[in-house]
Amino acid sequence: MSENYKKSGVDIHKGYEVVNRIKKIVTNKFDANLSSNIGNFGCVFDLSKLNLKNPLLVSGTDGVGTKLLLAIESNIHNTIGVDLVAMCVNDIITLGATPLYFLDYIAVDKINVEIIESIITGIVDGCLQSECSLIGGETAEMQDMYIKNHYDLAGFITGAVEKEKIIDFKNVKPGNKIIAISSSGIHSNGYSLVRKIFFKDNNFKFDHKFEELDCSLITELMKPTKIYSKLVKNLMHSNIKINAMANITGGGLIENIPRALPKGLCANIFKSKLRINPIFNLMQRIGNIDEDEMFNIFNMGVGFVLIVDEDTHLDVVKLINKTDEYNSYLIGEVTQSNESIRLING
Repeated sequence: MSENYKKSGVDIHKGYEVVNRIKKIVTNKFDANLSSNIGNFGCVFDLSKLNLKNPLLVSGTDGVGTKLLLAIESNIHNTIGVDLVAMCVNDIITLGATPLYFLDYIAVDKINVEIIESIITGIVDGCLQSECSLIGGETAEMQDMYIKNHYDLAGFITGAVEKEKIIDFKNVKPGNKIIAISSSGIHSNGYSLVRKIFFKDNNFKFDHKFEELDCSLITELMKPTKIYSKLVKNLMHSNIKINAMANITGGGLIENIPRALPKGLCANIFKSKLRINPIFNLMQRIGNIDEDEMFNIFNMGVGFVLIVDEDTHLDVVKLINKTDEYNSYLIGEVTQSNESIRLING
């Protein structure tokens, strides 16, 4: 049966090899609550070991978008898995959740064991950064569905938070301060426009070096998305009150900061305070992109946002900046208005 299946485009034996390699890569450092291993039909997670009185589960799912095309074209597959984990984890931690376990879905035209192993290595790295377990996944070989050598990824994350400690926007008030946490670069949004600017409208090579960048173009574009779970975990364990958080994902600052605000409140963001990564200024210049559009697509150097009381914002910045892992700074404040966000010059 396997020979006929192989002729139709599915190689069962390569699928088995992938599973065996994954088992060797995955060393669940944070697996004390797991009751099964990679390869089983399902995985059991023991919530009682979390020592939460009233645990709420928080789940999320996401992909990496067309950044995948750059991974495929440049043959850089070992960081795209970090992006996948980050895109999922950075969403659920806005509620104060601690990531618990992650699952992946990899769909390919034909199984390339080395490429999948490289992808999984990145996923494991992302899980280690997030302090969560990779408990399982699915690799689907579908030659009739995908272009040769192409693949797609999806991730699924589950976390938990104490019911009394869940973060929403009910405590956000006028006068609250808005703190930015720096991004590592473009992250994983807006890559259809990124590819258009550099490789469709222009013919830049992957190894092209711009004066504005300290690395090659492809190295800059493939920088993995920063994961903010350790930051949030430390804040949740501190005595500092966090009123709301926002992951600056698709839609940039314009769309994502208002998601952390109640109706009738507005985020005043002072553009002069933003520390915009050189890659964004470069894209705006080469692509002749309007500034408002840039802010509506890209993170513009801000990967994550905290909203805190005015009298604690300096303590928050000081706590975050104690280590070199994260960089935080004040970018604005909350006011009362029917507008949801204002980008203010000065």
